[in-house]
Amino acid sequence: MPHPVFSSVPAVAPPRLEVQSLSRTFGGRPVVDGVSLTIAAGQVTCLLGPSGCGKSTTLRMIAGVDTPDAGHIRIDGAEVCGPGLSLPPEARGVGLMFQDFALFPHLTVAQNVAFGLRGDREAKSRRVGELLDRVNLSGYGAKHPHELSGGEQQRVALARALAPRPRIMLMDEPFSGLDNRLRDGIRDTTLEVLKEEGAAVLLVTHEPDEALRMADEIALMRGGRIVQCGSPYNIYNSPADKAAAAFFSDVNVIRGVSRGALTLTPFGEFLTPGHADGAPVEIIIRPQHLKIDFDRGGRGPNPTPMDGTPARGTVVRSRFLGRESLVEFSMDYAGEKLTAAVPGVFLPKPGTVLWLMIRRDRCFVFPA
Repeated sequence: MPHPVFSSVPAVAPPRLEVQSLSRTFGGRPVVDGVSLTIAAGQVTCLLGPSGCGKSTTLRMIAGVDTPDAGHIRIDGAEVCGPGLSLPPEARGVGLMFQDFALFPHLTVAQNVAFGLRGDREAKSRRVGELLDRVNLSGYGAKHPHELSGGEQQRVALARALAPRPRIMLMDEPFSGLDNRLRDGIRDTTLEVLKEEGAAVLLVTHEPDEALRMADEIALMRGGRIVQCGSPYNIYNSPADKAAAAFFSDVNVIRGVSRGALTLTPFGEFLTPGHADGAPVEIIIRPQHLKIDFDRGGRGPNPTPMDGTPARGTVVRSRFLGRESLVEFSMDYAGEKLTAAVPGVFLPKPGTVLWLMIRRDRCFVFPA
């Protein structure tokens, strides 16, 4: 008799949230167009993009408050939305936080947090106390929302959303109404609590800094589609296109024509493989990757393999922004305008002649 064969490969758990080919049209216009993403338990994914790109509509469909025209939504492998099926929000195990904290003004902080809880009074009270302690609001249970600051209200809203232990937390621009000085601290507290709870988190934001600060993975959205998905490091340092690079910071654009996989610029030749002979290209570099050197009687620094050939420019304007200074140049070559960012204080006067070099390993080349 043959012996039974047992697999030594452990079963792989399905992702906490799986969205497949989600689409939504309003008035004949596609607002969400074939969006797919997966989020594991304990993972924070930021859906990042400009206003009107379909982020909030995607979130609403996952929450169950809007119905997609096509696509599937699965939670822990079980389909909650698909053709002929759409479970209501309360059946999905999803927590929600929006721009408006929507606290009940007539209820105390403790009553707000306990609102979605089931069970006996003692269990509810224990869960409320645990969450208020986690969000640093112990002793605030008897207060009413109008007695709290914006940051405190946000933390109450977070505790209320987490109270039923949702498998998935959906957050739509939850920090946009907070004062800039409070925002970073509130984000850090929120992220710490979310990680402790182990929920899969989908955070919608239009702020790149917020996505970089909070996300394990960023899904960059534009025109209803996800155009790039990856870790914050990879999506910042390997943008899919010029628009993706420019979404995270200001960029300088150097234009040229690719000939024999090389493009001639004021900074020497750049390798541009994969571009047809005679094709116009754009070389993108962020201001912080421009190096500035002084003029030496009409000569600049010597070329190097890393920084290429120096090019001369004249200072048009310089501004101090606190952590860094921005210096704008008009380049000798064709009057191109470039901006360099320098840590600390560096404020050369307009008309000062300086030399610029650019980090070859920090440039991106895209079709014009």
